Amino acid sequence: MIQLLTPQHWKDYELIDCGNFEKLERFGDVVTVRPEPQAVWAKILPDSEWTRLQTIRFRGRSATSGDWVKKNPKAADRWHINYQNDDVAIQFRLALTSFKHVGIFPEQAVNWDYISKHVKQFKARSPKVLNLFAYTGGASLIARAAGADTTHVDSIRQVVTWANENQELSGLENIRWVVEDALKFVKRELKRGKKYNGIILDPPAYGHGPNGEKWKLEDHINEMMQDVVQLLDPEEHFLILNTYSLGFSSVIVENLIRSAFPKVENLETGELYLQATSGIKLPLGVFGKFYKTKE
Repeated sequence: MIQLLTPQHWKDYELIDCGNFEKLERFGDVVTVRPEPQAVWAKILPDSEWTRLQTIRFRGRSATSGDWVKKNPKAADRWHINYQNDDVAIQFRLALTSFKHVGIFPEQAVNWDYISKHVKQFKARSPKVLNLFAYTGGASLIARAAGADTTHVDSIRQVVTWANENQELSGLENIRWVVEDALKFVKRELKRGKKYNGIILDPPAYGHGPNGEKWKLEDHINEMMQDVVQLLDPEEHFLILNTYSLGFSSVIVENLIRSAFPKVENLETGELYLQATSGIKLPLGVFGKFYKTKE
């Protein structure tokens, strides 16, 4: 059964509306308008309401960059928001970047809840969690806050520095930071005989490693999955694979997981979305996840 899941615990984030290739979002007290290629339908709310509510709008200059236009020129470029579920609480620094992102993917809160729940349930005293393609560290912070010995891997040094700031904001410490190509790191860990209780993968459609390594999702994800499942602790584990690619379905993700790990237990697949308060749903990627617990 394919699942449709949306975050349940956000207080500092709200998708207000989306459509005409844009989304209207609230991050704390800041309301942004950003491009959204999935929003091919018409907006629910009138343009006048979008104009009234927004505090900052992203205006693209090219396919990959642009500028932020503020209603109040004195508005800050950086601010903080919180996330809290039944198990843990963390904090993020958000910022206006030239490539439309603000430092968080809110739909991933669904996966964060899964992480904290299973880390808390593990019988291992300090379960090991590996977060690959880890960006600004939402999943890393959640795992560490839940008590995991956490390793965070991303190929962009500035993003890892940002994640470290989020760790400090959240009152956490001792996350292991690694700036490296994710596939190379996994192969090295295999040679070392390392095992992890939890592994999170949120790969981009395209990317580059710190030494120019090329990542293309459809070309490399099967190799990654075949390798990464060998790092799982055989007795208790979870794995989350999340993809944001217009060409990927949850059936593809299911096939990848079953091919790499035929003995998979408790497999769930589906689609993540954000529920707008205007009533519309915004799809934001597909997922596969599974877990095994000790008897």
